[in-house]
Amino acid sequence: MDRTLESLRHIITQVLPHRDPALVFKDLNVVSMLQEFWESKQQQRAAFPSEGVVVYESLPSPGPPFVSYVTLPGGSCFGNFQCCLSRAEARRDAAKVALINSLFNELPSRRITKEFIMESVQEAVASTSGTLDDADDPSTSIGAYHYMLESNMGKTMLEFQELMTIFQLLHWNGSLKALRETKCSRQEVISYYSQYSLDEKMRSHMALDWIMKERESPGILSQELRMALRELEEARKAGQELRFYKEKKEILSLALTQIYNDPDTSSPSDDQLSLTALCGYH
Repeated sequence: MDRTLESLRHIITQVLPHRDPALVFKDLNVVSMLQEFWESKQQQRAAFPSEGVVVYESLPSPGPPFVSYVTLPGGSCFGNFQCCLSRAEARRDAAKVALINSLFNELPSRRITKEFIMESVQEAVASTSGTLDDADDPSTSIGAYHYMLESNMGKTMLEFQELMTIFQLLHWNGSLKALRETKCSRQEVISYYSQYSLDEKMRSHMALDWIMKERESPGILSQELRMALRELEEARKAGQELRFYKEKKEILSLALTQIYNDPDTSSPSDDQLSLTALCGYH
């Protein structure tokens, strides 16, 4: 623990040279410090060079407790985990959680190396019914995970998180199962999605998938949204990274809005992502 704290102080000295490492997390101006940190990272071109904006979102509320989210360049999202009596306090608390995670992301142990991959695969094997031999077989879940890590060698965990979030959503959405049925290999799916970011087009496509699910099983959208909101709140109060849970909420809310505004919402158009397009190179 002492070594980790010393490493964090060293990172603060490098990225925020005019700040006192001992006072960083006690500073009430943590919002500007977080912005300063990512602007410094952008200038160094060390991470997400084209995305230098830290974005805050406060949930509408007539009174306390207030909730605030902060999304970092690259998409990682954090929120306040304390009970906050003002919007400004919630914003500061969210910024503090994000700053701590941003600093931890700079530690050597948070970068994907051969040693990191070996340890991660061993942990994955220990938590499943797989074996170490599966790591060399991309048709297995362990092998796909191994392939994803190797494909992102040298990246930090926050950089890797966006790709992981996409695959978490594809699994939740049922798209991975559908892709397997079209005989797309895991390697091909990973290679394809590694080229894309989680944007409005992908969200819209997933929302249309859930509209179709709602037609087949009325009520499933509201049920999933209630679950997503509960998961998001639990993860926020635990100080966890929130993007997967927040994206689920956004996708389901978009689907419900489209159904409410246009009950006869059509199927995905040709210019949207489709399973055929995803496996067109197969």
